[in-house]
Amino acid sequence: MNHTPPTHSGFGTLAIHAGQPPEATTGAVMTPIFQTSTYVQESPGKHRGYEYSRTDNPTRTAYQSCVAALEGAQHALAFSSGLATTDAILHTLRTGDHVISCDDVYGGTFRIFDKVFKKMGIEFSFVDLADLNQAEKAFRPNTKLLWMETPTNPMLKILDIQTLSSLAKKRGVLTVVDNTFMSSYFQKPLQLGADIVVHSVTKYMNGHSDVVGGVLATNNSQVYTELKFLQNAVGAVPAPMDCFLVMRGLKTLHVRMERHEKNAKEIAHFLEGHPKVERVIYPGLESHPQHALAKKQMSGFGGMITFFLKGDLAAARRFLENVQLFSLAESLGGVESLIEHPAIMTHASIPAETRKILGIHDNLIRVSIGIEEVSDLRADLEQALKEV
Repeated sequence: MNHTPPTHSGFGTLAIHAGQPPEATTGAVMTPIFQTSTYVQESPGKHRGYEYSRTDNPTRTAYQSCVAALEGAQHALAFSSGLATTDAILHTLRTGDHVISCDDVYGGTFRIFDKVFKKMGIEFSFVDLADLNQAEKAFRPNTKLLWMETPTNPMLKILDIQTLSSLAKKRGVLTVVDNTFMSSYFQKPLQLGADIVVHSVTKYMNGHSDVVGGVLATNNSQVYTELKFLQNAVGAVPAPMDCFLVMRGLKTLHVRMERHEKNAKEIAHFLEGHPKVERVIYPGLESHPQHALAKKQMSGFGGMITFFLKGDLAAARRFLENVQLFSLAESLGGVESLIEHPAIMTHASIPAETRKILGIHDNLIRVSIGIEEVSDLRADLEQALKEV
């Protein structure tokens, strides 16, 4: 029985079946957790495709195959965290190389760029890539990588993947898109011209706040070969159990993302009309300055909302201390709703003056809308806003 889904299968079918045929020995429907470090060889160097689990593991192979199918990619590689994924990509660079990054970038990404790889002689420019003129001027003869997050974190700016990738390709520069906020369901960067797509699978891809992990996908076989070498050589690989859990999460990705978006749209409209809210940023609102671009390159608007309270840091603290259903916690993309204060929490590693320029003020709140009953989420925000 051939249990491989046809290549034209829909997203939900691929999420459930791609890379995961019934296990050959027992017929188990779920890919087993191959909790082993090593594999017997018939003869020195003669094995069945697996020799040591840092190099390859059958559970990880299935997981990588599933992600590749969801991204429309030939190759995927899994890592122990999103930042380990970023680390592997940066290890393809050499001293003196230059990277262009979007200015509004995840705090951990900024930290590894600015505090780790800058010490190794890699140069970084943090640029407002939503401004294509600024983007074009940022390229140098030694530019090797263009790093995009879109939507950005936490200001939810939308970057034009197709145009920016085209600018980079003309100069022989590789493009990377951090697709964490949209997941493979709402955005396909490789189809828009990007060379590599990355995810912190800790977030939407896994979706249950019980795994830390990262993954990348690419159609560039040369890039894949180099990154596969680094995956094995550096060794920041996920455990088999983590691979199993992410695969289980992927099976409901399409269903979860639709509910995240449905809830987020309603909450965004609610906040936009609230007298104690100064401004709401959500790509699905017509008030978002790049709403048209979001509609063009994304098939949905996701579950992340950023908004500004009418008030100062003390007001923000009161609000965040009074939510009951929302969990005050870092991270995002789980089935449960999370809320946080970027200036103090996720983006504290970014210098205060830079945060101010980006608009990450003390009254800014970032919300990851979960898949609970939206009426309950709305009621919780309403009662907490009364305390502001």
